[in-house]
Amino acid sequence: MSELTHLDAAGNARMVDVTAKEVTARTATASGRVDLSAETVALLRSGGVPKGDVLAVARVAGIMGAKRTPDLVPLCHPIALSGVALDLEVDDAGVAVRASVRTADRTGVEMEALTAVTVACLTVVDMVKAVDPRAVIGAVQVETKTGGKTGDWAR
Repeated sequence: MSELTHLDAAGNARMVDVTAKEVTARTATASGRVDLSAETVALLRSGGVPKGDVLAVARVAGIMGAKRTPDLVPLCHPIALSGVALDLEVDDAGVAVRASVRTADRTGVEMEALTAVTVACLTVVDMVKAVDPRAVIGAVQVETKTGGKTGDWAR
């Protein structure tokens, strides 16, 4: 296992100094899902969810979440995001969520992609909880990342 960069010599949490790192184009894609009942899937497909357009609200929430990642994850660097895209797809078991995030900065955007997916999933649950209190969020994970010192990675 590599050295834990978020700890100082005494074992205390610290924010990593990225000053000397090169600014490069970086991307990350993450995915997750919300499992729902068949009845809720039918409501989503028909546009009959009482709170309104679940996918549109969740998409905007995910974008907003990506932008707020350093406010939520204590040691995350605030970075300039150049693009955030969220795709939400209703399938027979619920909603699949995928986020792609881009920047040109000194550190990657994996946490922003994960936050986007998680906030979008939370929003789906919030929008359907009155009709489906058993909704379950799961399988949130990084799928790909590009750029930076470690280069490209894919699950």
